[in-house]
Amino acid sequence: MEKRIVLSWSGGKDGCMALDKLTSEGHKVACLVTTVPLELGRTFGHGERLELIRMQAEALSIPLHFIECTFEEYTTKFITNLVELKEQYALTDIAYGDLYLDEHRQWGETSAAKAGLNPLYPLWMKKEQSLQALEKFVNSGYRAVAIRVRDELLSDEWLGRELDNAFVNDIARENVCPMGEAGEYHTFVYDGPLFKKRIELEAGEIVQLETTKRLEFKDFRFED
Repeated sequence: MEKRIVLSWSGGKDGCMALDKLTSEGHKVACLVTTVPLELGRTFGHGERLELIRMQAEALSIPLHFIECTFEEYTTKFITNLVELKEQYALTDIAYGDLYLDEHRQWGETSAAKAGLNPLYPLWMKKEQSLQALEKFVNSGYRAVAIRVRDELLSDEWLGRELDNAFVNDIARENVCPMGEAGEYHTFVYDGPLFKKRIELEAGEIVQLETTKRLEFKDFRFED
């Protein structure tokens, strides 16, 4: 039976890598789903503006659904929305971009089971493989920039940096996961093989949050 997949989407490199792998294997990613805590009004984890996530979905030509929730009811809302999307798109599976953190996988598997979906982890790897995974992304044709860093681990000089070979070499010297699996840094993908349109980004101010710094974009638009 053909897989019909909903992909958990944050706008960063991991979700993009998962999408690329699923697509290359011939699977149908029927829709993307992004959680939006009402306390933030932005995406969970990355803290990105919803307009930018919409632009990614448009560039990819994949339907996008936001799951609005409070932190308290995050899991409950996630599951109930998956049930609705399962019926709407005849879904069989949900895919996540997690790499190696067991607690993340356990949450995803439990949520999938309660929604009646099969969980997929197309990127699952050993922690030691994370540098190789970053190198693979950099050489994949996708383009991304760092948009958020954890204060105690990375300086704000990383914000706005392109994920390229220099980024790989520099991050390998830091005491962090090269892929940022523990939230050391987050990224935004703006172009690549599956993108039908490129998103042009103009860097703005750096915002200090409780334990992280985030790069705001003062302008973003599709390339003419």
